[in-house]
Amino acid sequence: MDVVRSGERLVQTAAALSDAALQAPALLPGWTRGHVLAHVAHSVDAYVWLLRLAHTGQEPAPRADAAALSAAVERDAALSTARLTARLQGSLDRFAGLAQATPAPVWDRLVPALAGWLHPARYLLLRCLRELETHHLDLGLGHGTEQWPDAYVSWALEDTLATLRAQGFPLASVRAVDLGRSWSPAAEGPSVAGAGHQVLGWLGGRVAADTLTSDRPAHLLPRPPAWPQPPLPGWGRVDDEA
Repeated sequence: MDVVRSGERLVQTAAALSDAALQAPALLPGWTRGHVLAHVAHSVDAYVWLLRLAHTGQEPAPRADAAALSAAVERDAALSTARLTARLQGSLDRFAGLAQATPAPVWDRLVPALAGWLHPARYLLLRCLRELETHHLDLGLGHGTEQWPDAYVSWALEDTLATLRAQGFPLASVRAVDLGRSWSPAAEGPSVAGAGHQVLGWLGGRVAADTLTSDRPAHLLPRPPAWPQPPLPGWGRVDDEA
């Protein structure tokens, strides 16, 4: 499973950190590496919660809101390397074990993201993979976009650009030259090209625009909205179902 392999790589990176290195700044403003790893652990816990909901149709426990999650991340960010790595490993093990035991029909059941978007349970696998790969980069320890697996890059580009198309983001052409793939999100706007991981990194706010080839100067390219985007259009919101 791609999620398992990605999780193993992240845990290996985390375990190699000293306690001092864990508390050093990450690439995300205001966060240490401890914050990043604690955030990933709690995000994976949320995916476990949602997958259990898909299994039974009932909330397995009261759901933590954004404030509670933020407080939990702050608390766990101060843990030692050994304790935080074990915390992360436990979350990943629970998710992988439950995913492997999930019957095929369960993956099609809709579950609600905390932001209110409904999506099929199968999308949790992709959300978790994006969480792991993106935040591994955010640790600032050499895991760059070039380490992102091609299969992940292809999915995440398709997913992100489908949402940007629905939002009318002004980008006429996107080309991932190494993957042999291209998209036309809008009728008008600039064209950009580059390795797929570079394009995805730019769309996700992790790579500078001047890394790409474009028909316009980098400073004139539209700024992609905050990432990740909501799930693919058409799955609806919780309040749409009321």
